[in-house]
Amino acid sequence: MKLIKNRKFEIIGGIVGIIGGYLYWKYVGCISGTCPIQANWYSMVPYGLVMGVLIGSMLRPKKDK
Repeated sequence: MKLIKNRKFEIIGGIVGIIGGYLYWKYVGCISGTCPIQANWYSMVPYGLVMGVLIGSMLRPKKDK
C-alpha cells in the first residue's frame, strides 16, 4: 500500500499513457503499416505507458526534508 501511495503520480500517468497510446493507434496511427511503432496496438500501448510514467514522475511534487 505504501508503494502505491508513494508512486501514485507514476501509476496514474501510466494508466493515462496506456489509454492514450491505444487511442492514438486507433484514431491517428499509421495506415500504411510501415511505421514501426504506430502500426500495431501492441507496440504503441507500451510506448504510451512509458511516456505516461515519465510524465507522471515529472509532475510529482518534491518532498521537503
